[in-house]
Amino acid sequence: MASRYWVVSLPVQNSASSLWNRLQEQISKHSFDTPLYRFNIPNLRVGTLDSLLALSDDLLKSNSFVEGVSHKIRRQIEELERISSVESSALTVDGVPVDSYLTRFVWDEAKYPTVTPLREIVDGIHSLVSKIEDDLKVRVAEYNNVRSQLNAINRKQSGSLAVRDLSNLVKPEDIVTSEHLVTLLAIVPKYSQKDWLSSYETLTQYVVPRSSKNLYEDNEYALYTVTLFSLVADNFKNSARERGYQIRDFEYSPEAQVSRKQELENLMKDQESLRSSLLQWCYTSYGEVFSSWMHFCAVRVFTESILRYGLPPSFLACVLAPSVKSEKKVRSILEGLCEIANSTYWKSEEEVGGMAGLGGDADSHPYVSFTINLV
Repeated sequence: MASRYWVVSLPVQNSASSLWNRLQEQISKHSFDTPLYRFNIPNLRVGTLDSLLALSDDLLKSNSFVEGVSHKIRRQIEELERISSVESSALTVDGVPVDSYLTRFVWDEAKYPTVTPLREIVDGIHSLVSKIEDDLKVRVAEYNNVRSQLNAINRKQSGSLAVRDLSNLVKPEDIVTSEHLVTLLAIVPKYSQKDWLSSYETLTQYVVPRSSKNLYEDNEYALYTVTLFSLVADNFKNSARERGYQIRDFEYSPEAQVSRKQELENLMKDQESLRSSLLQWCYTSYGEVFSSWMHFCAVRVFTESILRYGLPPSFLACVLAPSVKSEKKVRSILEGLCEIANSTYWKSEEEVGGMAGLGGDADSHPYVSFTINLV
């Protein structure tokens, strides 16, 4: 599947079928590796010249918006598939792969009646895509909120002893709690363990001798218990802090441990449910946005072709996917199928500067041309 396509329209002098045959022949002869397809655009409602000119001013900006939302949803799909270790699936529009939908485009008359004014069609597409983008923001925010909560819990479970949850490291028998005694948990830098063991009994009065026990170590710290009389607990904490030891507040509670475990399980279920739901929504919404984008492109080709070639509408619209090395050759072929006078006119420097924006490309051509990037 190509990721970049040109949508072009050429002015028809005699018949569209004969021009199509000539184009096929030229591409086949000089750039045989360039896929070429008809881009079938129905007879849309032209309206007035003023309305077309006003619409043309907005087409480029609106196209950037619709294209941007399409890419945003695609990137979200890729991220969700990667996180879920789901094998990437081909994106579709109504069950049809997106490249096939583009190259075999058929106007949806039921959704966009051809008698509808062009401005109304474009505004409708913009409104639909805006709603989808807003919905995407809400759904992603909800999913990311649960992910953030889980990440915070995981950091507490796997971070350093200075910040992590200690409940799964401390057993009931490690804690002494009575009317007069209390057990504190000290976070000691690993290089200070000898100092701790030689000094903790003297940091304040009434510390139970040889009561400190090493419960756990990570790369930076060691977790020690110390038992002392509760009336000197505050003095001990202050003295320990002055020596560079951190006393962590901790109260052993089996009920709290069960509650935290249940919270973690619920969050993991919520994350999986939201991720699956968001992924399915993105698949569907990408199809809707892509379909809307292609109808928008059809309106754009129709509008710019009339402004370029005049009335009544008489042009051949097609889609090409040239390789980078074939671009110049294909441009030359397309230009050769335009009127010489028209070609000369569009190549004049003054007009190139004034009209380049009409085609939507940085370069001006004697025919309508703009690029569709699928990724």
